[in-house]
Amino acid sequence: MNEPLSIAQVTPYAWESDHEVNVHVARLSAQLRDRGHHVVVLAPSRDVERVRHSRALIREGRFAEEDILYVGEVLPELPTSSRRRAPGLPVDLARTMEDLLTRAPYDLVHVHEPFAPSAASAALRHSRALNVGTFHALAERLISTQVARKVVELVFGRLDARLASFGATAELMKRFFPGEYRVVLPGADPVEPARAGDGRVRIAFLDREERGALRLLLRALRRMDLALPWEVTVVSDRGPSSSTPLRPELRERVTYVSEDKRAVLASSDILVAASDGAAPAPGLLLSAVAAEVVPVAASLAVYEELLDDGARGVLFAADEPHSLAEQLTRLIADDDRREAMRQAGGELRGELRWERLADDVEDVYAGLVAKRKPTTGNPEIAKRLAGRKRIDVDLHMHTDHSHDCATPVEVLLETARRQGLGAIAVTDHNEVSGAFEAQAKAAEYGVKIIIGEEVKTKSQGEVIGLFIQEKIPRGLSMEETVAEIKRQGGLVYVPHPFDRMHSVPDYEHLLTIVDDVDAIEIYNPRVAIGSFNEEAERFAAKYRILAGAGSDSHVAQGLGSVRIRMPDFDGPDEFLESLREAEILTKRSSLLYVQALKFLETKATPPSARKAVRERRVRKASRKG
Repeated sequence: MNEPLSIAQVTPYAWESDHEVNVHVARLSAQLRDRGHHVVVLAPSRDVERVRHSRALIREGRFAEEDILYVGEVLPELPTSSRRRAPGLPVDLARTMEDLLTRAPYDLVHVHEPFAPSAASAALRHSRALNVGTFHALAERLISTQVARKVVELVFGRLDARLASFGATAELMKRFFPGEYRVVLPGADPVEPARAGDGRVRIAFLDREERGALRLLLRALRRMDLALPWEVTVVSDRGPSSSTPLRPELRERVTYVSEDKRAVLASSDILVAASDGAAPAPGLLLSAVAAEVVPVAASLAVYEELLDDGARGVLFAADEPHSLAEQLTRLIADDDRREAMRQAGGELRGELRWERLADDVEDVYAGLVAKRKPTTGNPEIAKRLAGRKRIDVDLHMHTDHSHDCATPVEVLLETARRQGLGAIAVTDHNEVSGAFEAQAKAAEYGVKIIIGEEVKTKSQGEVIGLFIQEKIPRGLSMEETVAEIKRQGGLVYVPHPFDRMHSVPDYEHLLTIVDDVDAIEIYNPRVAIGSFNEEAERFAAKYRILAGAGSDSHVAQGLGSVRIRMPDFDGPDEFLESLREAEILTKRSSLLYVQALKFLETKATPPSARKAVRERRVRKASRKG
């Protein structure tokens, strides 16, 4: 990848915690920096002074000076087994993230485990960049999100690419949140084996899983044959389990340490991963394989995947101490079996280089960046447009040729003239007859007409074709509709793309046609919730798509409530180049007022009365024309 990028990597976990997601983020960021990219890690912290320093840099606009920005203070993490409700996202963290991401010109924001509430979900909410999300292995967090499923879906809807660290994670995410997930296996730090070779089999337990995993191991050890040559090292900052004390005869076999996990792994023969599924830590198994240690793991989908269903390690029935004791006993007694499993891990070891992870992720980044539109237009057309007068344009409106509008063409044209509009795009629903009628009468009113149609696709929302030559039938797929617009030499214009109260394409369908989109409506005064327009603006900015706007008027009184001031143009090519120099002007209008007028003119008025009103308005507009 030749183009250096500005990238933010976001983790939801306090940076001080020894969490495998943080290790993943740190190693990936280092690899990307070595390749010339500017990478900053955004992470919460438990250190108040760190947070204050980072916030000061953000306020002063000096956020590019640090490789790590601590975006907010978090409380110590609750034990996984705790039944207390996890605290919500601190307000100061959310505000800091918003302040940073609305100012920092990142090309990509890569969020890890973006479940709300978290620093990662806040980043996804406020990002104006291309967004990549990586889902690791957190069944507990995933299931807990079902209470706020709709909110989570909206947040995930801002992702431009979805990655999963494991195939099992991808399948789980697809079940709850359908979409395309590319599996990108994490890396693992290399460990040089340093086993003693004294005939004793050393078992390691690293305290990254839930506390119940250690209790399960201790219960299994009670059933172990003491005649066999084995010993256990537990790496834990919390010390022995008070709920599962060791019998006297086991105390000499089990040692608790808080030393370097790498040193313990290097000297071990077996690693136990005994999660019950609430908080699996597949990074443990990757670390074991990297150190040529044989994993003994609970039968969880992600563990089964990494151990190739038992070829690279031993599986036991989850939450069953008898099963764990039996499997450990057999493995301790069988040197040849342990060696065969070490050899079987060789192929996976070759994939655990952090450089390989960076290759895969960089490939994803390159694919997204390639979808962005060029920042420069056609210099020859730009030269032609230089010095042209600027006109006001409204790109979205309807006439009584639409099923939900009662505005005659003549009234529309007269209103456009009075509003000082130099050009309008007539975009009736699934019809072009109104646009052609307006074009035939445009000379009388001195208003330029763009022939358009707002086409309802089969199930993927609406799209507008501008500068088209003939009617496009409704009910085609989004891709087929776009292809037909292009066949006619028209431009693809996406109206109110994120207004959930309109028929709109969802984010993923929009991504499938982004290469063919010529412009996006970033402001529509009929959108009831302002954040929908803001989301459209963000999408246009991240893909560098030209921004448009239109009144979406269904009554004459709404015409010109937003307008685009741009150099005068002739035809689609000049229009696109002119749009690069455009200024979008808005004015306050009452959505309730224009919606009420629309209702009165259509639903509340009988057909015969509408016909009489139309004829009267046409006569009045013609006299003014």
